[in-house]
Amino acid sequence: MMKLSNYNGNPYIGVYCVANEFFSLIPFDSSKSLEQDIEEALGVQVERCSIAGTNILGSLVAMNSYGAVVTNMASQEEIKAISKRIPVYRIEDKLNATGNNILVNDNAALVHPEIGKKVLKKIEKVLQVEVVQGVLAGHKTVGSVCIATNKGVLCHPNTRKEELEMIRSLFKVPASIGTLNYGAPIVRACLVANSRGAAVGYKSTPIELGRVEDALGLI
Repeated sequence: MMKLSNYNGNPYIGVYCVANEFFSLIPFDSSKSLEQDIEEALGVQVERCSIAGTNILGSLVAMNSYGAVVTNMASQEEIKAISKRIPVYRIEDKLNATGNNILVNDNAALVHPEIGKKVLKKIEKVLQVEVVQGVLAGHKTVGSVCIATNKGVLCHPNTRKEELEMIRSLFKVPASIGTLNYGAPIVRACLVANSRGAAVGYKSTPIELGRVEDALGLI
């Protein structure tokens, strides 16, 4: 299922929200309509929280069904709230916008090429997947330019053919390109998704929505 939605009028809901197969994190000040859109489209429970005292949860949290990697600016209280559901690792690296720097599903993770090697092992342990470093469409912030679920990956429109092949092999799902919110290439910022559905920025066109359906296997 797909729902057009927004975060307090902002169509870039992926900056503020993040989800896995079982639950979604949304900011405390999110509207009830956003909460309902995510619950209905993704079939998950919704938890309201903050990370590092901010509302940009999608940029500062990367998670799959097994664990979460959060910014090193997150407080112990914020981490405790998430760790009631899944194991949490507070990243020990200067590249701490983990939602932007980690692309992950339940099969694999692709991470920013400059994250430290010791940190990679800890990411691998908490997410329980193979972790590889790389660049997509010329961007090191691989978690911001693509979104991965257990059914597919939607990528930045400039992602090259060989990069798509790498994504398919690594994540073990189909991968294709697209835009959202009327031409925005940073697709992760525009939606929240899992294998059951997606809540998508309300400015997205019917053609863009069709590409989301195809890429993430939501038909």
